[in-house]
Amino acid sequence: MNKNKVIRHQQLRLILYNLIAFTLLFGLFGAIVFGQMRTTLFAKPDRDLTMYKSIIEARFGDSPLKDGSSERFRFGRVMPPPSPRIIPVQWDAKGEITNIQQIGMLNYENYGLENLKFDPSTIGVISNLTLNGTYHFRTLTVSDPLFKGSYIQLLVDVDTEHNLLGNFKRIIIICAAVFILLSITASIILSRKTMKPVIRSWEKQVEFVENASHELRTPLTIIQNKLELLQTMPDKKIVDTFENIALSLSETRRLSRLTTDLLTLARADSTETQLEKQPVDIDDLIYEMCSPYIEIAELSDKHIWLRLTSKARIQADPARLHQLMVILLDNALKYTGEHDSIGISTYIKENRVFIEVSDTGIGISEEGLQRVFDRFYREDRARTRESGGSGLGLSIAQWIVHSHHGTIQALHNHPKGVIIRIRLPK
Repeated sequence: MNKNKVIRHQQLRLILYNLIAFTLLFGLFGAIVFGQMRTTLFAKPDRDLTMYKSIIEARFGDSPLKDGSSERFRFGRVMPPPSPRIIPVQWDAKGEITNIQQIGMLNYENYGLENLKFDPSTIGVISNLTLNGTYHFRTLTVSDPLFKGSYIQLLVDVDTEHNLLGNFKRIIIICAAVFILLSITASIILSRKTMKPVIRSWEKQVEFVENASHELRTPLTIIQNKLELLQTMPDKKIVDTFENIALSLSETRRLSRLTTDLLTLARADSTETQLEKQPVDIDDLIYEMCSPYIEIAELSDKHIWLRLTSKARIQADPARLHQLMVILLDNALKYTGEHDSIGISTYIKENRVFIEVSDTGIGISEEGLQRVFDRFYREDRARTRESGGSGLGLSIAQWIVHSHHGTIQALHNHPKGVIIRIRLPK
């Protein structure tokens, strides 16, 4: 499976996961809002039913009327309902309605109460009831305290609430559909943004592996060829094969440096390498480690000058700062010729410590300034191979500076050369 297929497959998975997450969130939100709306709308009718039940139990529980006449339960005379919306229906022991006159023939016929059947499951429980498929009620059935085996079913018309709830449900469904469509768009955008660092990391990893393989293969090939050549000359003395041995040793040392740099960067990427910070006098540290380089430069007819004026003491890892300066000075010596100069200066500006390593060497192009800290980047590969460079030094330097919460940049040094400027927190 190639890179494009893997990325496309992963992006589709992210879109699906985001879509499911958005859909569940919108669905849960809609269900909660709909449930709260339903509870709020039916709260008043339910309170009216409960109040009516309490009045019935309070007023008729000890009533002396016992002659059994259906006229004895006169809602209009004995107990007017607290809400005019409530329709009381009296059921006798045979399951027939006995108070049709109190209900009124108009309501009885219009609402379709003649089709109403007694339902024991509604006793003591507020439930929904639909008549003729059109009229909606909330109902509560209680025992009739006047007649044994009889019941009073209370009906409250909730057509208005039901219509409002239906309209609200339609709005919720429409909004949910719109939000799902929007979530598809959002999922695509989010998946692309999520995949960008993954793709960038993938590309860097592939580039890193390819460059590392190339850099490792070259010295290994040279060593292998020289050793195979020595194997064909078993009778030769060491003095006769000195050049082959020397070249093999040189490539072995370069291979050792390369693997050390690769290990450093790998640990840096995994945050395995921890800094051991302590108070460090920047000027003293730089002066101490630059002293041997001054002698090395003089042997090559080059000049190193120091201007250390920061007088700063910061929390840093001295071993890593020493490694940083070694990398910068090695690069400066590699890319300068005879009679060129290399300068190291320190100063304080904007409450930060500045370290600058400048040279008057061959310089670097505009593109090189932007990519000089990329791993394995070398502007002149032939020249860096001759000098043993692998293109990892400045990447390690950048990691060291960033680990100290600083910044590093490469600038042109006029009229020629390069300036590496480092800012560290004071």
